[in-house]
This record gives sequence, structure tokens and C-alpha cells, in this order.
Amino acid sequence: MKSSHSLRLALLAALLWGCDTTPPAADIAVPSIFGDHMVLQRDMNVPVWGTALPGGTVRVEIDGQSHRARVAPDSTWRVDLAPLQAGGPYELVIAGADTTVFSDVLVGEVWVGSGQSNMEMPLAGWGRVKDYEKEIAAASFPPIRLWQAEHTVAFSPQTEVPNTGWQPTTPETVAEFSSVAYFFGRDLHRTLDVPIGLIHSSWGGTIAEAWTSAGALREMPDFVEAVNTLAPAGGGTVEEQVAAYDAAMARWRADARASDAGRQDADSTRWWYQPGADAGGWKTMEVPRLWEEAGLPGFDGVVWFRREVTVPASWAGRDLTLNLGLIDDNDDTWFNGVRVGGIAAFNAMRTYTVPGALVKAGRNVIAVRIEDTGGGGGFYGDPGALSLGRAGAPPQSLAGVWMCRVGYDVRDLPPQPASPRNPNQVTVLYNGMLAPIIPYGIRGAIWYQGESNTGRAYQYRTLFPTMISDWRAQWGQGDFPFLFVQLANFKERPQHPVEDDWAELREAQTMTLSLPNTGMAVTIDIGEAADIHPKNKQEVGRRLALLARRQVYGEALAAYGPVYRSMTVEGPTVRLTFDHADGLAADGGQDLEGFTIAGADRVFHWAEANIDGETVNVYSPDVAEPVAVRYGWAANPAVNLVNGAGLPASPFRTDDWPGITAR
Repeated sequence: MKSSHSLRLALLAALLWGCDTTPPAADIAVPSIFGDHMVLQRDMNVPVWGTALPGGTVRVEIDGQSHRARVAPDSTWRVDLAPLQAGGPYELVIAGADTTVFSDVLVGEVWVGSGQSNMEMPLAGWGRVKDYEKEIAAASFPPIRLWQAEHTVAFSPQTEVPNTGWQPTTPETVAEFSSVAYFFGRDLHRTLDVPIGLIHSSWGGTIAEAWTSAGALREMPDFVEAVNTLAPAGGGTVEEQVAAYDAAMARWRADARASDAGRQDADSTRWWYQPGADAGGWKTMEVPRLWEEAGLPGFDGVVWFRREVTVPASWAGRDLTLNLGLIDDNDDTWFNGVRVGGIAAFNAMRTYTVPGALVKAGRNVIAVRIEDTGGGGGFYGDPGALSLGRAGAPPQSLAGVWMCRVGYDVRDLPPQPASPRNPNQVTVLYNGMLAPIIPYGIRGAIWYQGESNTGRAYQYRTLFPTMISDWRAQWGQGDFPFLFVQLANFKERPQHPVEDDWAELREAQTMTLSLPNTGMAVTIDIGEAADIHPKNKQEVGRRLALLARRQVYGEALAAYGPVYRSMTVEGPTVRLTFDHADGLAADGGQDLEGFTIAGADRVFHWAEANIDGETVNVYSPDVAEPVAVRYGWAANPAVNLVNGAGLPASPFRTDDWPGITAR
């Protein structure tokens, strides 16, 4: 943004105001969603708004348009630009007692990207998507403009959020941007050949109700009490509450550390990070693998990990690089009893330097204390990211079996203080990270979230549509397109048919397609069992773009895989029909996988399945009189039904029997 009292702007102001006797408004301010390099939505009325001293008049000009607004008694003003065609660059002029000119303004398609970590996941940084180095190096698309909100919690709707400002896409600007949003926007730009504006506002690990307004949540009985008690406890400003929380949390952490079994021995040389620590009582765990999937279900607290490594004589006395990959949430790491690093963030790659003075030939000991405060815990991600090595030599892999032992379980400690900065509270992210960009003109929204709501999947059936309807109501643009990603496959593959909360969450997402102008990208085939953040974000962006190209921009192309429509029972066989079934096939040419079948006893068995034209026949010798079929009903199912476009079928079930998240 540029302000000046130069002669050019003075002359411009004189031309704008002419004989108007209403005084020009003073102290004009606009939200920082407006700025140099921004993209305005084409072919619709576009709001421009802000504040100023009451009673004055604000003028807004672009591409020959001129609009005027009187500042209201509450200091607000707004004008709506007439529809603009794609193009630019333009200058957007906002004039009052002073004149502001935003330059290099483009007109094209504007989309909002939001959700949790799979939307937030950047190309580089902790994300490191597939081929990220090549993707970043090739990211030279000046007509694609990026705007990214910073993490912000607020207890009431805000008018501003810290942000990066609008940035043309370059290798420097795209590296830490949402990979899903970027790949989606890149596909649209290549197809539509118009400027693309991408507004990214997401936060990893967050729940959908945090992104929903208080007014909308009050219509859901589950959230009324939480909304009504949202304000920080104890009174005072948010800043005062944060200071009080920090002090209380410091005391809680000190007490927790004192209770850690890893530091209880009177002889500190036997503490669990020391090379001479007693190995009695330790168990083993294969890493990288979240510990909930490896024998510690539902565990939050501290687990210590140890591993002995044999260092060759040529490495002795040399600095080494210790790579531990991704850890959820926080770690402290020691090498031969000396701390060499630690990060308090669940989504950061751990790379630590081991000073040569600590490195000896033969036996060396790595110890890692991992603290998990909620959700998944432990090492996770790519096994190739765990290694120990030195420059010029092949590294040693650290993936595999580690010793492990619980330091403390949070259930044995007093409750943690409630954080006023906790993003997983009702409406706080809507207030802090969404309200400040409303009602900026957009074409639609893309959304990738749900992992943090899987334990309440039945509730999500109502919550998710409520959130979408709320956004649309707040924006005032009608039922704008809302495209979302169905959860990818994750966790261990089941050996037997199971009930599963991830399957129920996917079902809730599918049910949300009953809302008008929605679309769902199915990703059940491109997840990763050991990583909740799969690397192939290019395909996620492409599938979202297919939906937009078909549903929003009218292209005649396939955007969906097979979607279950109906079933008929034919003796011991169930015949399934699908929408978007042209060219049904088993991906890879193998037998169909992923189907289960049950009789009236509601006990599911693995089923045989074959394709018959645009239908699928399902049967099992264990079920003589079938009444229900399920497909892909697991967190990480083996599935391979696709259509002629190679797009995967969405998981489904034909029954409506109560699930494990029903209340």
C-alpha cells in the first residue's frame, strides 16, 4: 500500500471530487486483504470496505469505474465495484482527505483455501511434498497471487489478521504456501488462462467448530454451552489472560517434569538420556510410527526412546548430522548424554548437529524424550527421514526398532491450564482468521479437514454442513462453490472387517454433498499408512481442480469416481449400481478389493466382487442371505474400484446401522 501527498495524487483527488460538497473522509483505512498485487474476482460485484471518520465520503476508482460511499456513524463504509473482466494490471484508488493507490491489481478467479494440516502443508518446510524441490524451482507464475493468514485466535470477530500480503508466485514465495491450494490454483490458471488469487487461512490439528461462527454454533445444542462460556476465564484482556496462562503453564510443566520417571533416580548418571541408564523395564517399538498404533492407544504424555548406534572409526571426532524426521509433538534429544536439540512443534523436521567432541568409535547412544499433548504421538512420516551421518559418507538409517519407556501419563497429573491461545475452541479461528477476510469477493472455497473430528463423526454430519452454510451466509454471495477433500487412507490396514471412525467421518463428508454447489475430491487411494500428511498433494490439487472445472466453469470432463447409488439383492448376491460409472474397472487390472458383506446378524465378511457392465456384483460363501454391503470401510482400506477416468470410488455402506461414533 502506498500513500502520498504528491502532486499527481493531489491532481487525482481534485478530479475525483469535482464539485462534490460532501467533505472527503479522513483517516481512511482498509483491511490488509487489500494491497498491491491483489486479485479481484471477475464477473461479479466486488466489495471494497473499510473505516474512516463518520460523515465524510470515500471514493473508489478502478478501470474507469468511480464509486462513492458516505461513512456511517459507526465509522464503516463500503462500495461494490461493478463486475470486471479478467485482466490487468490496474490501479485501485481509494480517496478521501488522503489518497491511497494499490498497484499491479489483477482481475481473475479468487479462491479461499482452509482447514487443518493437510491444507496447511507447505511445499517445503515440514511438508516436503513429492518432488518439492522441482516444484518450487518451477513455480514462476506471476499471474497467480498468494495471500496467507498467520495463526490467530480471537474470542470475537476481528477486522484484521496478520498476513503475508499479496505475493506473485515465485520459488521464494511459494515454498511455505499451502501445497494443495497452490496445485489447485496452478491447474486452474493453466486451464482458464486468467489470473488466480489464492487466500490461504488454515491451522494444523484444528476442529471444524473452531472455524464456525458463534451464531451458527448456537443452533447446535452440542455447542451452545461452549459458545456461551468462550471468554477467557478470570476476566481481563486477552493479553493479561495469556500472561496468566504462561505463568500457570510454566508451573504445570515444572510439576510434570518433576514427575517424569526418566529423571527420578537419585543418581543423575542413571537418568534415561544417559548412556549408562538401566535398560530394565524398557520395551521396543518400531519407528517411525505413531505410538497409538504401536501399543499405546489414546496415550498422551511423555515417552522416552533410546537407540544404540555403532559409529565407524572414521567418524570419531567428526561432526555428525542427526535426522529424526517428524515428531508429534515436542522433543528433547541427547547424544551420549549431552542435549543436542529439541523443538516444540509437531510439524517440524528434526535435524540436529552432533558435535565431534561427543562422537566416539563404537557404541554411542541416542535418547529422545517425546512429549505429546493430544492426538497422535511419537515419530511419524517417512522412514527415510531418520538417519545419522557425516558429510561425504552414506548415512546410517535410524528407522526400525527403538527401546521405549513411558515417562508419565497426563492422566496421572493435575489438568493442564486452559490456554486462551488454544485453536481448538469453538469459533476462535472463524473470529481470528476468517472474519477479517469477509466479504472479500471470491469464486469459492476449498477445504481439507476432518482428521481432528473423526472421534465425533456422527456429529460432523450436522457440523460440517452448518459450517459451510455459515460461511455462505456471512459472505453474502449466495451458495458459492464449496469443494472439499474426503480424508485419505491412513493407519494400519485391517486384517478383518472393522467398525471405524475414519470411515464414519468419510461418510459424513459424503452426506454433505446434499448441500447445493458442493463437491468432494476422493483421495482414498493416495494416502500413506504411516503418515497422516501424504506427500502427493499434486493429485489432491488436480482432483479439486477437476471439480471446479466441471461444476464451476462448465467443462465437459470426468471429475468424480464411482459414487454408490443403489443395491438389489439377487439370491446370495448383491448388485450395486453407481453414478459416474462409465468404464468401471479394477485399478491395476487385479481382482476387486475392499468389499465386505453381511446378513441380518450384522457380522461382516470379506466379499468377492466382480464388474458387470456398470454394476458390481458382491457375494461371499459365508453369507447366504445378504442384507448389507460396505466398501472401503476402514481408516486405510485396500480398495481399487475406479471408472474410465481412473478416479477412485468413494467409500460407502448400504446399511444405516449405528456406528461407533453415534451418540
